[in-house]
Parts: sequence; structure tokens; C-alpha cells
Amino acid sequence: MTTRLFGEKVQRLEDPRLLTGQGRYLDDLGRGAVAVAFVRSPHAHARIRDIDVSAALDAEGLISIYTWEDLPGRLAQPLPLLIPHPALTHGRTAYPLAKETVRHVGEPVVMVVAEDRYLAEDVCDLIRVDYELLKPVVGIEEAAHGAQLVHDDVPGNLGAHFVQEVPAADGRGAREAIEQAAHTLAFRLDIERSASMPLEGRGVYARWDGTDLRVYSSTQTSTSVRMAIAAKLDLPLPNVEVIAPDVGGGFGVKIVHPWPEEILVPWAAMTLGREVKWTEDRREHFVSSAHERGQVHFVRVGFDDDGRVEGLEVTILHDHGAYTPYGIIVPIITSTQLLGPYKLGSYRVEFSSIYTNTVQVTPYRGAGRPQGVFCMERTMDKIAQYLGADRTAVRERNFIQPADFPYDQGMVFQDGRPLIYDSGDYPEMLRMLKELIGWDSFERRPGVGIGIGCYVEGTGVGPYEGGHVQITSDGRVHVSTGLTSQGQGHETVFAQIAATELGVPIERVSVVTGDTRRFGYAVGTFASRAAVMSGNAIALACRKVREKALRIAADALEASADDLEITEGVVHVKGAPGAAVPLATVAVLANPLRYAFDEEAKRATQFAGTASPDLPPVAEGEEPGLEGRDYYSPVRSTFASGMHAAIVAVDPDTAEVEILRYAVVHDCGRLINPMIVEGQIHGGVAQGVGGALYERMVYDAHGQLLNASFMDFLMPYATEVPRVETAHLETPSPLNPLGIKGAGEAGVIPVSAVIAGAIEDAEGIAIDRMPISPSELFHLRGEQG
Repeated sequence: MTTRLFGEKVQRLEDPRLLTGQGRYLDDLGRGAVAVAFVRSPHAHARIRDIDVSAALDAEGLISIYTWEDLPGRLAQPLPLLIPHPALTHGRTAYPLAKETVRHVGEPVVMVVAEDRYLAEDVCDLIRVDYELLKPVVGIEEAAHGAQLVHDDVPGNLGAHFVQEVPAADGRGAREAIEQAAHTLAFRLDIERSASMPLEGRGVYARWDGTDLRVYSSTQTSTSVRMAIAAKLDLPLPNVEVIAPDVGGGFGVKIVHPWPEEILVPWAAMTLGREVKWTEDRREHFVSSAHERGQVHFVRVGFDDDGRVEGLEVTILHDHGAYTPYGIIVPIITSTQLLGPYKLGSYRVEFSSIYTNTVQVTPYRGAGRPQGVFCMERTMDKIAQYLGADRTAVRERNFIQPADFPYDQGMVFQDGRPLIYDSGDYPEMLRMLKELIGWDSFERRPGVGIGIGCYVEGTGVGPYEGGHVQITSDGRVHVSTGLTSQGQGHETVFAQIAATELGVPIERVSVVTGDTRRFGYAVGTFASRAAVMSGNAIALACRKVREKALRIAADALEASADDLEITEGVVHVKGAPGAAVPLATVAVLANPLRYAFDEEAKRATQFAGTASPDLPPVAEGEEPGLEGRDYYSPVRSTFASGMHAAIVAVDPDTAEVEILRYAVVHDCGRLINPMIVEGQIHGGVAQGVGGALYERMVYDAHGQLLNASFMDFLMPYATEVPRVETAHLETPSPLNPLGIKGAGEAGVIPVSAVIAGAIEDAEGIAIDRMPISPSELFHLRGEQG
């Protein structure tokens, strides 16, 4: 196999193991461990008056029962606020077990440890909690009125309020520009609450030997979970190991660190001296993990006769649920990524992040971008409709041009750095998409419509990731990085990078992620950052190893390192393939066990014909071993981009929506593996279809989630997901050595906007709220028809 693998459609190295049932997920581990179950609040808002465990004390298999009062020291304190922000004036996080008050259905109140999960749940049923019911706050607008409070010390339920404004070149603010524009529009757009729903829920397994604690967690950030456990349980960091085994999907919900269970289960293992495990059931995931997407957008826009935007003002209400463990990242991303590929005259955005008695909100694949793109792209569609212009023409008139890069949008992004787009070619991307979907040749017919959506996605946020690369004496290359994998194909793409950088066959490369024993410092897998961050770190580490290998081989071959190259795992003199030494031998030479060669070492190198027994193979002061470690920290985020288009048919009687065609053009810089990028896009589109047509969290006025099961929470089947036609545009990023940008969230971001536009085109009625069901569409026909 060739060793120039960067950019090739290499088959996924993970798949043979996973497809033959050899994966090891959290619940496959700790078969002999005792089990945890939780008593969770059945009420959205209540005070805990008493917890009576007397009826449970003699239950079969019971080992222990814990409430908040049993928790020691730091464990009894609220969980950390992970991403503080000056605008988050009233950040609130939960206790590991509820103290005095519960604020959403599903909040953990009591932890039970028993011999198995069935017995633990039986014990939970015997525990009686006396609640004083309080009026719940449900719905963003009701919460914003502040008549009832989620937290007594948070006036108006307002957790955060933030304004950013970018004036026009002539100094006019957005409001002034809108008032003075030739045309203005004002409207409201809604995205309802949803959730990511990985097929494997959360889970934790811990064992303690009296000195060292080993924890396995289905997490997206094993190193951060390790830090949290060490801090909360007052353990030295070197005495804690955290390992992410195979993880059956994350999509953002598993980025929180720590979840209450990630602290409680290890603490129980230490307290009891037993192996302890908890795996989440599906209802627990619905009511006790995290949701996303719920936002309301009030839009005012001013534009000229050609549709060029002169001023845009957006006011956002964001529902962040009962707590803010992940800060206000979601509305920050919405407010900044809303701009998309456009050069607006002026822009003002204001958001309020509101507490409600519902499950907390943390990022879900796309993380605020689907809301922002829905807002911006619906705005472009409305401008085009108002002017009677082609929707693509209005977009093109507002595009940032290729000569404008790097383009400064004049705002601060989620990473605290300037919002500066690094590269792109939006006019060319639009041309490619129109050709792919057949925009100009689309035939108008009743009940069939076409829609389009454009987006720019900030990817590869810092602060850093690292990589370690080691070549051992058998010629194998071992790569490790601290971030975790949840099915993205990291094992393959990181191996492609290493194989290309080192000139070795990919089958000689192994990759380990998410194991703090192998790599102790990392940030995590989120925000389409893995390839950019760890990919570049691994490439830099490989270059260190390559430089050392060439230096050692140069001594052995009595040649200049500049005259050497590595192919198929062998270092040889350019143009003289007979003068060569395998990397396996170089690894031996990099770790001298004595200064004079023994006979075995001579035999290992004699074919090169140049090794000198008097020359130490490692330079003075150089570390032994053929390995290297490096870290990559970006100047700022990279910005991928893309455009989607869809053709839909709407049934005239039932109002059911069928997606006839779906096309994507995507730019993530240089492609490491086009097949894996396409797979990421296809999976993202499937989630986007769910968010556009099916998935929503439905709460009643009492804060009860009415559809907390797969029987009631609709998700698209394969029959509802269209074939996705893709094309790639590569504009390399100048910000990192590999020229790459992220791709993990690309597929999901514009789908609601695209499908809304297509339905609107088919039906001739305004689609301002997503997801939309057939019954809602049928009702809109009656209202607007």
C-alpha cells in the first residue's frame, strides 16, 4: 500500500472490529461490579421536605443508600461551571444529588448501590421522598416574564444578557441603517427544543485498589473527567486514570465534565471498596442528561432594491433549562455564526439566556449554528420573496468575495478570539451547488419545491491538543492523543496522517484515543475540532520523530540527512535504494543499551554497510527512543463552510413531506479522507432531517416531558433519510500546518433552513417554525391559504 495516504479514501480501520461484535462499550465492562440506580425527581420544581429510606433498609441485595447529606467535602458542592463568561451574571449548576430543591423532572435525589441493577431499582421504589410542590416555569417567553422563579436569587430568570454590534463602514448602527433602508421586514422565527439521543447513553464504571482509581466513562473528554474526579475526590492526579472505551455516539451530550454520576460512582467505589457501575437507561437519558435547540428569534432587516442587506437586528431568547454547566456557548455561537457567508452593512444581535424548569441545555451537534442559519437563511428567502428575485441571486449579492479573505466580521467568537474567516470561495460553492441540484433547470409543479441554505462553521477551536508518536523496534508506529472518539473515524484519519508523515504503511500504525494512561492532557472532542487540533498535533509529533529518525539513519548510512527519505517504512538514500535501513532498526539504534555494538546489533545493521561500532547512534544529550510529543494551539478558529439544497414533495391531502433530492457542497480545507468526510455529512444530514421534520421535546405546563421514550420521540428511519449527493471544494486554511478545517457538524447545520425553504416554495405559505409536522403544515394551509 502506498504511504502517501493523505487525501485518499482509505477504508475505516475501526470497522472490522466494530462490525464483528468486538467493540467494548461501557456496559461490556465490569461484569462483576455492583450496580447503581437513582431516585430521580418526578416533579419539575419542588422542595425536598424529607427522604424516608426505612422501608428499603432490609431490601434484598442492598449495599448502600446515599443522599446529599452523606456527601463529603467538595463532593457536596455544586458541580463546576465549565465555561464562565462575563455575560453569564447568574450562572447556576446542580449538586451531584439534589440539596433542598429540585428544578427539573429527572434530577437525581438519592443514589442506591445494590448487587445488581434490578435490585437497585427495587430499592429505589421503596424510598419515599416528601416534596413540597412549587409552580414550575416552562416555556421561554413565560420564563422571561419572571412571574415565577426557577432560582430564588435569579431575578427574571435571566442567566445572561449579551449584546454585540458591528456598525456599517460609515459608522451607522444597525437600527439606523434599517430605518434608512429602502425596504424593511420584521418577523419571528422559532426553533423548538430537541436532543441528540446517542444510541448508547451515558455510563460510568470505577474500581479502586486503595491507592489508584481507574474510571471508565462513555465521555467525550476523558482528560477533563480525570481532572474533575481528582479535584472533587481530593486525589493526586497521577493516582486517577480515566478511559473512554468504545463510545456509541456522543453528539455533544457527553462533553459535560463531570456529570454527577462521573463523581458519585468513583466515590462509591472508594467508599465501599467494590467495583461499581452505572449505565443510563433510555428514560434517564431523556429526563436527566441534556437537551438543546430551543430558541426564539425576532428579526428586523433593511435592504436595498437589489437585496443587499444594509442593516440586520436580531433579538434572541434562549432556553438554557434549569442549570448552566456549559455556560452560554450555544447562544454565543448562534449570535456570531448567524452571519454566515455574508458581508452585511451593519449587524446588531442581543440575546437573553433564560432559566426554565426543564432539563439543562448543553451543545448538541451543530451547537447553536442550526438556529443561526435558520434565522439568516430564512431572512434571505424573505428578502428574495419580497423583491420577487431569485433566492440564489440575493445570496450571491451579499457574499464575501474570495479576494476579501481573511475576512474580519468584527465580532468575538466562542473561543474569545476575533471572528475572522480564514479562507473560502462562496460564489464558486454556489455555482457548484446549483449545478449539482439543477437549480436553474428545476421544473415548477404543484406540491414540489426547492430550497437552499448556506452556512459558515467555526471549527478547530483551541486552546490545544497534543499527540504522541512512537516507533518501536518491530517497526510499528504507535500514535496516541488525548481526545476521545465516538465513531468519527479518528483511528483511520490519524493513522493516515502518521503514515503520510513518516512514510510507513498504514497497517503498521495503531491509534489510541481517550486513554489518560497514554496521553494525559487534552481538551476534548467537540466543535468539529478533532482533525484540526489532534491531526495537526500528531503531524507535528511525527515530524519530530521523522527528523530524529533521519538523523540517526544518516549516522548509520554515513550520509547527509538531507539526502534521505522514508518510504514503506525504510530509510534510504535518494536515488540509491540499496543504501537503506529499516525504521525498525533505527528504533533499535535510538535506544542503545551499550556503547559498543554486540553481534546481534551488527547483524541488524550490516546490510547497510556503513554502521560504525565506535559511533554512539544517539547524539549526546538526546533522549533514547524513537518517539516524539507535540502540541498544536491555534491562532484562532478555522472556518469551514457549505451549501445545501433540497427538492421536496408535499402530499396535497396529508401534508406529509418527502425529500426527493438532497445535495451538499462542502469546504473543510484539505481533505484527509473524503469518504469519512462524506460519511460525517450524511450522518449530519440525517440528524438535520430529524430536527426539521420529527424531533422535539414536548413539555406540558407542569414541566413533565410527554415523549420521553423512543415510542413517542420521533426520529427518521433510513426510509426518511434521502440519498445525499456531495461535492467538495478545497480552500486550504492558512492557519495550520495541514491546511485543514473541521467537518463533524457540517451535515446538520443548514437542514432546517433548507427544508423550510423547500416546503415554502412548494406550498406558498410561510414556514417560520421548525420542526414542522404534517398536522402543523395542514393547519398552516388553513390559516394562510
